[in-house]
Amino acid sequence: MVSIGQMAIISMISHLFFIAITWHVMQTVNFDPLIRKGRLVEARILIMFIAIVIGTGVSRFFLDILAWSQNLSFIF
Repeated sequence: MVSIGQMAIISMISHLFFIAITWHVMQTVNFDPLIRKGRLVEARILIMFIAIVIGTGVSRFFLDILAWSQNLSFIF
């Protein structure tokens, strides 16, 4: 049971970490030509959703690699 709780905390921290990194990186991209005038709030929400999707995907990849590497001990 402790292992499940530890993995839950690691997963939450990993997701938040990679979402924050993705958000920070996306701030360097110039989206201004793609945004209509007067639609800044909607554009920021869209960028936030894109950051969540990308960050969660990257986090899931690293969590899968972590789980697979822990399961390698069952081969031998």
